[in-house]
Amino acid sequence: MLQPRLIAWFRASSRTIVWRNPHTSAWGILLSEVMSQQTPVARVEPVWLEWVERWPTPAKFAQATPDQVLRAWGKLGYPRRALRLLECAKAIVAEHGGEVPRDVNKLLALPGIGDYTARAVAAFAYGQRVPVVDTNVRRTFRRLYDAQFLPGPARKSELAEVEAILPEEGAPEFSVALMELGALVCTTTPKCDECPVLDLCAWQQAGCPAPTEEELAKAKRRVQKFAGTDRQVRGLIMDVLRSATAPVQQAAIDVVWPDAAQRSRALFSLLEDGLAEQDETGLFHLPR
Repeated sequence: MLQPRLIAWFRASSRTIVWRNPHTSAWGILLSEVMSQQTPVARVEPVWLEWVERWPTPAKFAQATPDQVLRAWGKLGYPRRALRLLECAKAIVAEHGGEVPRDVNKLLALPGIGDYTARAVAAFAYGQRVPVVDTNVRRTFRRLYDAQFLPGPARKSELAEVEAILPEEGAPEFSVALMELGALVCTTTPKCDECPVLDLCAWQQAGCPAPTEEELAKAKRRVQKFAGTDRQVRGLIMDVLRSATAPVQQAAIDVVWPDAAQRSRALFSLLEDGLAEQDETGLFHLPR
């Protein structure tokens, strides 16, 4: 059976991650899931530890200012997530008495909380039997059951399909085991010789069909380039604003990137996204 074998493998071989313990609060789980989106666990862990010590509850966090939050976010990337977390905490306090809700639909109604995060909190914080589907789960599931080397886009039926393989008992542990298999073994370039359920894999049973050129092209397009992009320039400007103890002049921003047009575009997008502000004297600073 897939479920007991995968859980046994997880217990013996999974990574030790700071929030994977029974003492982590629902708020801590929610933070970990938002922070880990498109960000390696190794980069998230130290920031997560600082946050849960500084802001152990939504009520504590809701009292923070945007500039405090953005400074604490550091270089995790996609800093709009930090401001959405602040909105989320305020909504939890205002609408749920400071307690992270258990219900998936109530979680989905919170600012910045999407389908994956809502289900992850319901499963990993509250032990509910709900399907949790991220990129790793989608890829692993499609290989195990559909013999697809690289999964296509999300399909309407996938939540029901993943829910159908959840055990009645211990579903959250099975869900995280399936994720871990995708993160460590069933990767884009799979390590099949390390797979604990190799004999159950439909892709293996089909003779390991190679991906088509179209599938490889799609996979390549999904890899997001960073160097030289506006995202890199935005990050450099944010570094200047985070490290400054007072509003900075345009000249302090101009030195971070040689292309004036791209630099201007990146700065404008930060202002538009509410990640930076310009005061009446023309100086720039984090939102307050």
